[in-house]
Amino acid sequence: MASEGGTNAAATAASATSEGKNRSRKGKPWDEDDPGSSNLLKAEKFEPASNEGALLETTSFSTTFAKDREESLLEAWPVVKGALKEHGVSCKLSVSEGSMTVSTTRKTRDPYIVVKARDLTRLLSRSVPVHQAIKILNDDMTCDIIKIGDLVRNRKRFSERRDRLLGPNMSTLKALENLTGCYILVQGNTVAAMGSLDGRGLKQLRKIAEDCMNNIKGPLDHIQFLLTNQELKKEREPAKTPALANESWGRILPKENIKLKKPYTPFPSPQQPSKTDLELENGKYSLSDKKKSTKKLQEKPDKQSKKVDGNKRKREAASIPPKESIAGSSESAMATSGDSKVADMVAMPSKKKAKKE
Repeated sequence: MASEGGTNAAATAASATSEGKNRSRKGKPWDEDDPGSSNLLKAEKFEPASNEGALLETTSFSTTFAKDREESLLEAWPVVKGALKEHGVSCKLSVSEGSMTVSTTRKTRDPYIVVKARDLTRLLSRSVPVHQAIKILNDDMTCDIIKIGDLVRNRKRFSERRDRLLGPNMSTLKALENLTGCYILVQGNTVAAMGSLDGRGLKQLRKIAEDCMNNIKGPLDHIQFLLTNQELKKEREPAKTPALANESWGRILPKENIKLKKPYTPFPSPQQPSKTDLELENGKYSLSDKKKSTKKLQEKPDKQSKKVDGNKRKREAASIPPKESIAGSSESAMATSGDSKVADMVAMPSKKKAKKE
């Protein structure tokens, strides 16, 4: 009884200290691992009837883009303009300044849609396809842009660690997309991700990217951990398609080159023959140094002659003309006749000179 009372007192003391540290911090729904906690972040669809009046102030956001994105943005801009027009948001593309600007209008009813439009421009500037980036305007979607360029100074090391996120033939990236339920695009110094509003997949993806770039833990280790955690497996894919509940996830995982260890044996490996053993086998051990050197000199011209003959054969093989067909033989005969005529014409002046003399 005394031991039980001591353990209870220690537990209460520990909880009191933890409460004291986080007394000013309010609990967040995503801090808990309970799947039901994500329901608190469930977004209700916005209806224009809830805000009939226009906004009092205009809000605008501007996003810059790289010069190589001009052509693709010009092609996709009509689609972006049409999608934002449905929500009453105006957009402007300035190629000279290299910027995209979104702002509210008098037709805007949802006050938060301008923030969604800003996220849309940020995704477009980071090479996310238009059909995928437009999904951010939905109420149940959010995005996260992870900056990985400042985490590693050495550019070679940075590119190697970034390739670990992609994997061979993008296999690691596809596995992360299936497990976290997010769209991922690794481009330049950033990782653009789009996921559901609960943010659990985006939070896990940020940790995976930062751990990989800081060389703390590889993405494959995180994938193994996520697979062992059955909550993600039950919540994501099987919840949508029950046929995948009993299916193996081995096809999603990238295959590693695992080196198999040799079976252990208590006996040592056989000893390799030494130089003297090889000389004894060849009969060179009993010869003196002079005889060895003379034997090398005698063998040298034979080796050289063999090498010269081989090179000569190669050169001759290159100069052998290929076999010609009948049409080719007639053409060659005409060519030889033409060559003989040219030779006669060249020889005419020399014959004239000889007659004069």
